[in-house]
Amino acid sequence: MPAPQQTIRFLFDYLSSNAYLAWLALPELAARHGAAIEPVPVLFAGLLEAHGQLGPAEVPPKAYWMARNNLRKAALLGVPLNPPRFHPFNPLLALRASSLPLPDAPRRALVGALFEAVWVRGLHVSEPEVVAAIGRELGLGGDLAADAQQPAARARLRAQTDAAIAAGVFGVPAMQVGEELFWGYDDLPHLELFLAGRDPLDRAELAKWLRAPTPSALRRRFRAEPKT
Repeated sequence: MPAPQQTIRFLFDYLSSNAYLAWLALPELAARHGAAIEPVPVLFAGLLEAHGQLGPAEVPPKAYWMARNNLRKAALLGVPLNPPRFHPFNPLLALRASSLPLPDAPRRALVGALFEAVWVRGLHVSEPEVVAAIGRELGLGGDLAADAQQPAARARLRAQTDAAIAAGVFGVPAMQVGEELFWGYDDLPHLELFLAGRDPLDRAELAKWLRAPTPSALRRRFRAEPKT
């Protein structure tokens, strides 16, 4: 009897260039292992707030490093990667549109088109007319932007983000298979080993790390506040 198909829950926000690149790389990886992909839009800012983190764009040296790192990844993948028109931008409309109850194939086409709009075409997906036009290009019918601004769409994105936080998701992209979580484009090789049944993680060793350590010191501020 064949093993049941595994599902990769792909948690993403259009703000993330790494999520765009992972979205392009993931289908081939999933196909090699007969896995399905379930795109799950989440609000990155909500994850950051829940865990008390800063986004990469808020740490200039990190943003500078990521630009170089992502251009290298895009070159190796052979895909375009252009600076977005605005960054950071408000992704709520695009995320809510991607959360609408659509069949699998149109949803995946919409996710891909919105990623391309941001990271290739330089379109501002915070604008309703842009999102509506993408919906028309895909032949989705109706007014995608108007549907995305309804209370049900807002609640759906909020629930997806809350569920991600409860599951321990702290950043995007995140790939979840069952209870196992992989974070970032650079974790795709580990995801592939897991799907292949060759996960190198030693669970007994992991248990040692999961025991709460006893701190011997607390981190202090590197620079003192200036005196006034």
